[in-house]
Amino acid sequence: MNRSLARNLVAGLALGLILAGTAHADRGQPAGIDVPAYITKALTDPARAHDRANDARRRPGPILALAGVKPGDTVIELVPASGYWTRILSRIVGPKGHVYAVTPVEFLKVFPKAADKVKVLAADPHYSNVTALVQPAADLKIPKPADLVFTAENMHDYNNASFGSLPPKALATEVLKALKPGGIFLVNDHVAPKGSGLSDTDTLHRIDPATVKAQVTAAGFVFVGASDVLRNPKDPHDIKVFDPSIRGHTDQFVYKFRKP
Repeated sequence: MNRSLARNLVAGLALGLILAGTAHADRGQPAGIDVPAYITKALTDPARAHDRANDARRRPGPILALAGVKPGDTVIELVPASGYWTRILSRIVGPKGHVYAVTPVEFLKVFPKAADKVKVLAADPHYSNVTALVQPAADLKIPKPADLVFTAENMHDYNNASFGSLPPKALATEVLKALKPGGIFLVNDHVAPKGSGLSDTDTLHRIDPATVKAQVTAAGFVFVGASDVLRNPKDPHDIKVFDPSIRGHTDQFVYKFRKP
């Protein structure tokens, strides 16, 4: 094998590992998750080149494969922030789909510029299928029922007084109304100590997965699956997610719920 071919094979393997989400040693392994070609294509979009350094740790391929998002879907993304997930979702759903990137108005009281980046993104012709919205946390509304509501690392924030005082059941009730029958609610967040409930949402920015599952199903959803791709057994769970020793490597759960 010549050196040029070997380099190409190594580069191809590295890209494949990033797309599949298997390149981060302290994360779980997404065994058995088939990432569709349209998700892979979205991840390789040149417009998100600056995002790719985070793909290995954030695992967008297997997470969005679990969500089941596909071309033509209507998606609500809660708390889009810098637009990392928005850019991917936009390219997946394509010209026949739409992404509503929703920033709760309460967030702006704490972070006045929280919606600025996604508004700029939505104004970019490359993302013409994205609409940036600012709404009350307890009044989620879009023009038509959604196929998917997606939130990453933010359900715990909704529970806090400064961000709307919506515990998981209350947030899930809003989401339920916004989804079409059979629609999916995909939740990803930082793991809090077992049995801690909602006590760490403001202090550590974590939430107990068991509490999330119990409250979201109590709101009327059916729990249909989970992924371990963001699990990290080295996370002690009792330190703030911004602590330098764990930031970017927290133990996280990924839960999939369906509206009956």
